[in-house]
Amino acid sequence: MSNNPHSHSYQARESGYREKALKMYPHICGRCGREFIGKRLRELTVHHRDHNHDNNPEDGSNWELLCLFCHDNEHQRQVDAHYATSDAGKGGAAKTTHKAFADLAKLMGKGE
Repeated sequence: MSNNPHSHSYQARESGYREKALKMYPHICGRCGREFIGKRLRELTVHHRDHNHDNNPEDGSNWELLCLFCHDNEHQRQVDAHYATSDAGKGGAAKTTHKAFADLAKLMGKGE
C-alpha cells in the first residue's frame, strides 16, 4: 500500500482511522494539551505511536492525537535519533569546519 499522501488509497485509509480516532479520543493534543474545536479540528492529526501507518488496531492503541506542531516535532525527533545513530552522528563525517566569527574583529576594524 502506498504511503504517498496524494494517493487515493492513502487518503481513504487516513480518513478511516482519523474518523475513528476523533470519535475515540478527546480533541486535545496529547503533547501540548491544546484543545481543538470547530474549524481548528483540522489541525489535530493522528500519530501512529509505532510509526507504522498500516498498524491500525480497532481499539486505537497505536494512535494518539497530536496537533500539527507536536506531530512535526515527534517526527523530527525520530529523524534526529536516526541521525545520531548513523556514522555521521558518531563523528564519522559531516564535521563542522566553518568558524562564523573568525574574522569578526578584523571586520570591525579592531584586528590586524
